[in-house]
Amino acid sequence: MSEETVKIEVPEKFKDLVKKVEEMSIVELAELVKVLENKFGVSAAAPVAAAAGPAGAPAEEKTSFNVELKEVGAQKIEVIKAVRDITAKGLKESKDLVDAAATAPQMVKEGVKKEEAEEIKKKFEAAGAKVEIK
Repeated sequence: MSEETVKIEVPEKFKDLVKKVEEMSIVELAELVKVLENKFGVSAAAPVAAAAGPAGAPAEEKTSFNVELKEVGAQKIEVIKAVRDITAKGLKESKDLVDAAATAPQMVKEGVKKEEAEEIKKKFEAAGAKVEIK
């Protein structure tokens, strides 16, 4: 937007600061943003990305999903078989992944289409396990 369309009243205490920022080059502004992010432990990325898109534009639909094993359930052997079928891992690797899922969620498959993620979820649920599609 041009200065003519938007009139912003700058408080007196910020006038010198705003004037200095206006005089900076793009490279200097980028460096200033990085310094401020590091100093205050924040990120300017999210607001900038949100502001960059056209107003009212629909969010881009997600096309790649990850399937995470949350809980094994009572049928551990069936879950191990499902892991083997889905990942093509060996028996030991599949068992290790299922054993690890008992203490923390484990990623089973990454970057799959929604339909495939839903099919994987159905297989695990049939084996008594709980999974989450992310």
